Amino acid sequence: MPIFTRRQRVNMDMPMEMQNQVMGYDRAATIFSPDGHLIQVEYAEKTVRLGSSSIGIVCKDGVVIVADKRMKDPLVIADPIGRISEIDKHILVSSAGIASDARILIERAQVVSQQHRVTYDSDVDVESIVKDIANIKQQFTQYGGARPFGVSLMVAGNSGKKPKLFVTDVTGNYASYKAAAIGENDEKIREELRMNLDREMDIEEAIKLSLKIFKEILGKNFSVERFDAAYIKIEEGKIIRLNGEHLKKYIK
Repeated sequence: MPIFTRRQRVNMDMPMEMQNQVMGYDRAATIFSPDGHLIQVEYAEKTVRLGSSSIGIVCKDGVVIVADKRMKDPLVIADPIGRISEIDKHILVSSAGIASDARILIERAQVVSQQHRVTYDSDVDVESIVKDIANIKQQFTQYGGARPFGVSLMVAGNSGKKPKLFVTDVTGNYASYKAAAIGENDEKIREELRMNLDREMDIEEAIKLSLKIFKEILGKNFSVERFDAAYIKIEEGKIIRLNGEHLKKYIK
């Protein structure tokens, strides 16, 4: 029978996450714990789940993102762009997590998109932009002295005449979705989307569903003033933004 020291016995009784911290596996993003986890990357994922929520839905006539911008200090001048940014005239992006991390990645995506337009005189493919963002995120999970990007990006746009929705996570993975959620309460929102999503819904119906879900989750904290929405219709191919007064008609 193996003999353990008192310290070893105490460590064995700890939850695995606490053992990993005691052993120092959370000191760098490049150190695997014995159970195969990158602890710093998992911490970054927790940061994302503290961020502002966004819902994205692919509709029969386009794609839409509805984002919670949260209520800020009344002394702060409101950002005219809001929570949803433009990568190109046919691509939208929303983020959850560390805003400054998101800004760096979005600015990179904007440059890549414009370089493609100048070189080929055409719209860049949405997935190409997403893949470039994901590749940068992946690099920062394997280099010493650098921390992972603490942000998840939801990217929506038209590739030709097909609406697309992608989400990138902190590990550098990405996936295409019919509907998705990022940020605070993301799992609850996804469960609501699974139960209520209709692939034949149009953009207006998708906005109504998104605000209905936010209303159920936020309860008394819900206010239409705290949301931004933006969509791209297949036929029009340009970004339309909605906020405040424009969103009131979608609330039942």
